[in-house]
Amino acid sequence: MVQVRVNEGLLEGERVDNHYGGSFYSFKGIPYAEPPVGDLRFKAPKPPKAWGGVRSAKEFGPKCYQNDLFMNTGIVGEEDCLYLNVYTPEIKPDKALPVMFWIHGGGFFCGSGNDDLYGPEFLIRHGVILVTINYRVDVLGFLCLDTEDIPGNAGMKDQVQALRWVNKNIASFGGDPNNITIFGESAGGGSVSYHLISPMSKGLFKRAIAQSGASTSPWAQAVEPRERALALARSLGFYSEDDKELYEFFKNQPKESIVCIPVAPTFSEAFRGGLEINFTVVNEKKFGDNERFFYGDMLDAVSNGVHEGVEIMTGTTTEEGLIIFGDLEVTKKLLESARAFPESFISKQLAFTVPLNQQLKMGREFRKFYFKDQVNIPNDWDKWMNFVSMQMFGYPTMQWVRHCAKAKKHKLYVYKFSCKSKRNMIAVLRGLTEMLGDRQVTSHADDIAYLFNPKLMKLKVDTASEEFKLIERVATLWTNFAKYGNPTPDDSLGVKWAPYTLEKQEYLDIGNELKAGTAPDAEETQFWDKLYEKYVL
Repeated sequence: MVQVRVNEGLLEGERVDNHYGGSFYSFKGIPYAEPPVGDLRFKAPKPPKAWGGVRSAKEFGPKCYQNDLFMNTGIVGEEDCLYLNVYTPEIKPDKALPVMFWIHGGGFFCGSGNDDLYGPEFLIRHGVILVTINYRVDVLGFLCLDTEDIPGNAGMKDQVQALRWVNKNIASFGGDPNNITIFGESAGGGSVSYHLISPMSKGLFKRAIAQSGASTSPWAQAVEPRERALALARSLGFYSEDDKELYEFFKNQPKESIVCIPVAPTFSEAFRGGLEINFTVVNEKKFGDNERFFYGDMLDAVSNGVHEGVEIMTGTTTEEGLIIFGDLEVTKKLLESARAFPESFISKQLAFTVPLNQQLKMGREFRKFYFKDQVNIPNDWDKWMNFVSMQMFGYPTMQWVRHCAKAKKHKLYVYKFSCKSKRNMIAVLRGLTEMLGDRQVTSHADDIAYLFNPKLMKLKVDTASEEFKLIERVATLWTNFAKYGNPTPDDSLGVKWAPYTLEKQEYLDIGNELKAGTAPDAEETQFWDKLYEKYVL
């Protein structure tokens, strides 16, 4: 039994033996905000209320209500879901410990901070505190009417509130509130890069790691969010466009009626490549004294508005686009769309800014570059994967990196993640092993199992194995960055990871070996640059 006092009251956690060495203290299901139910649905979160007596912190809080398509667990969770978990090696260390604050992925429509995917056993061995959180997802987290009642970004404001709670309370767990590193993958990586430019997040963290996600990604920026909200209302038989009537309608709908329903405001969305997300981060309008999470021009914000002095690490995996593939029939449909419709190469985000005739021309140029104008079904799945990898992750990440680097105000580390071992489970989970044959890949989200111990996957690893050496190496890079702002502060890993500059474009290939390099994906990036200059800018 172990107890810790936080601002709201007394928590009782537990000491846990670590299968991979030592032990740690675990505190689960800590409320960091009031339940966002009733009149608080769609609103910015409010700080939690105090409790009397001792509150047990031995069980996870409910996941936020969702349809978990990635893990195929179906409809799970509750609206009362704003809980976080704290894992610490020591309650009263001699020196306050660095804090790593994890933001889960899941496309802004699913996921949680629980240990089904994010077990703490690997990172905790390296002398850091790990915090994982839930935040509202899908409609409940990201519906936007562009009104004071539903301004959008509720899920991002949950993340801010969780960060504020950690700043106030982490010292009670042995943590240093002045040394917090936020990190996340996919939608979590996109979230991290938004926190770097959000006025609400300024001063709440010292370092940031954005894995396979950027605020410049097409799926991380909502296009015409009010139209999407109206489309959702119409799909439920409600046709009023009056702001107050819409608010009352959405506020009073059972959660089962409004979450996980696919909506498409325009017919053209049927022909878009990559993963399109219904409800995501919006450019917020101003209403009274309400705090806005993000507003303004994205590229200007990244060029000029990244919080000064914050050290940054970001990168992608080598085969990101594999995540969108399903069985053979799904793969055939993706390729048939690529062959028949040039506009399928144009993201939803671009579709609203580039005229249709230009979309067709741009799409044909993409098809020629990746397929040489001949789409073979289903054999050319890897060419479509390469395109989607750049569209969804690679090019937006390099856009973000280069615009940030122009200011020369930040130490910025860039990587490509290419580790290959039995830890790479995404292809298996997606049912793609037959399609891949003997080919080894590092899909989107394959980096997670090198940082976390996912209980759901039952991937126990021998501490004497080569896999565990890879885990230790990756965990060392990440925790070194959290401790020192430098992933290779000494020669112990046999490589020096140089910060990125526009002149040299340094990066690190994090594979079964560590290799320093320059100009990642140079040919593809240059091609995308030319197309953007020609059709978009």
